[in-house]
Amino acid sequence: KQWYQRRVREAVVSTQSTGDAALLLIAGNETCPQPQTSEHMAAIDVMDLKHIIILQNKIDLIKEQQAIEQHRDIVDFVKGTMAENAPIIPISAQLKYNIEVISEYIVKKIPIPLRDFTSDPRLIVIRSFDVNKPGSEVDSLKGGVAGGSLLKGVLKVGQEIEVRPGITTKDADGNLHCVPIRSRVLTMFAEHNDLQYAVPGGLIGVGTKIDPTLCIGDRLVGHVIGSEGSLPPIYTLIEIQYHLMRRLLGVRTEGRSKGAKVDNLSRNEVLLVNIGSLSAGGRVSAIRDPKNQHGDKRAKVILTSAVCTDVGEKIAISRKINKHWRLIGWGTIKGGQKMTI
Repeated sequence: KQWYQRRVREAVVSTQSTGDAALLLIAGNETCPQPQTSEHMAAIDVMDLKHIIILQNKIDLIKEQQAIEQHRDIVDFVKGTMAENAPIIPISAQLKYNIEVISEYIVKKIPIPLRDFTSDPRLIVIRSFDVNKPGSEVDSLKGGVAGGSLLKGVLKVGQEIEVRPGITTKDADGNLHCVPIRSRVLTMFAEHNDLQYAVPGGLIGVGTKIDPTLCIGDRLVGHVIGSEGSLPPIYTLIEIQYHLMRRLLGVRTEGRSKGAKVDNLSRNEVLLVNIGSLSAGGRVSAIRDPKNQHGDKRAKVILTSAVCTDVGEKIAISRKINKHWRLIGWGTIKGGQKMTI
């Protein structure tokens, strides 16, 4: 269960670059909020999502009065958050009650954001895999497939692409070296539909000529795909402006008592940093605390994995507490040490 919750949390914070809206799922047969629900709500605040729908699930397992009481608990829970005015829809996913209402809300209440079709394409990879079956003949082998969401631009079949950071190695001194992967788009598909070109919005699969061993088992997750020469720099050290939560979330507390206070970052502390779809370890090498309340907190973080990102990109920060990574804050990349390629 802890592994599952960690994977869900990583998925939530990694979608901050690809999501336009959020569905917050709350089980009707449990008290609200659950520890992970508080953490997911904090992640939504990190993502700065304006459009949220709250789903009160499993209403077929509880009585009407219980559903009404939990509805009040949900309203109290989201007060003062991004979801304060979000609709709360009672549903049963198992029996498909009110599923059509969710569809109606998505279509009528969530606006389609403006898309950038003129910039160079940039796709953030959230899945990658090898589609070849065991025992396939050499002549029938296919290249690796990357799945993700196109943030901007138009990607076309036959287009030359670059994947960053690419193949990462370490030298004898422990320094990271990256070689971007260059390839070509052979196929594209969304669900079961073959595409000749893709535009921002939704998830797509991109078939390439990349060695499938480089894509197997989500090995390309955290990478960025785009036109050759158009992608952002690769960083091994980032300088961030950060904000920490007041209280620790995702940990069970007695009754309605508040979570423990979140301590400030400390030098040489090891953190988990989510940048786009990448989850990377990082060690705090320097901290600059503001001398007054209007100053901003900044820190330098040495990453265990190279990351292709832009200045201004949002990140999520987690700390290991009781052997589990817990979300403690968020930040913005202000600069860093670029890798020469």
